[in-house]
Amino acid sequence: MLPLLFFIIATTYASVGFGGGTSYLALLTIFNIEYLFIPIIALACNIIVVTGNCFNYIRAGNLNIKFLTPYFLGSIPLAYIGGKFQITKEVFQILLFFCLIISGVLLLLQAKQYKLKIQIIKKIPFIVSVLIGAAIGLVSGIVGIGGGIMLSPILFNLKAAQPKQIVVGASLFILINSISGFLGQIQKLDNLLQLEPYFYLLLAVLLGGQLGNFLNIKILKPHILAILTSILVLFVALSLGLKIF
Repeated sequence: MLPLLFFIIATTYASVGFGGGTSYLALLTIFNIEYLFIPIIALACNIIVVTGNCFNYIRAGNLNIKFLTPYFLGSIPLAYIGGKFQITKEVFQILLFFCLIISGVLLLLQAKQYKLKIQIIKKIPFIVSVLIGAAIGLVSGIVGIGGGIMLSPILFNLKAAQPKQIVVGASLFILINSISGFLGQIQKLDNLLQLEPYFYLLLAVLLGGQLGNFLNIKILKPHILAILTSILVLFVALSLGLKIF
């Protein structure tokens, strides 16, 4: 059941440029996977899914490194530091629950922005961008997500860039932060081979991520995909909430 669910999540999230980390985390928690393994597995799956996203989006010519730089400056070191934090299982589950709820609501708000024909871009002060990146990076590292599912709706609602640039930026943000957080998280393990029983999940998300990219590029409209992803996130949040509260 778990590989199938991971495949569905990877497909859905990749279709809007995300990795699926929040839902991987929730499912692994619901299925009672060893607590220390959960963020590492989710981040590894994130890296696999968004690598494909980044390749397709950057090839399309929508990357704006100058726009993304302050967010990376804030997020990368904090994601690594957050990944090294030792927190209890209970605190981890509560943080994840609230991350899911916030992400789901923000995605619903983002769906409206896709319909706007003309975007009036507002320049976000450099220091504010750094602080946004730092806050998301810290939470991402601690919990084990890439953070793009929070960054993207924030940028959309702030009208910080054109929609295509934000989507590309969120994918790259997830990739870089997932790598940074992963490097912090794996220091908690004695041996990476402890994760060997879960390697099949990586294959599931690889296949799902490729299908999601196809759906995004060829079939479904972005605002429909954002709504579907939001519904999935909120459903998983509800399932997790029922387990921990």
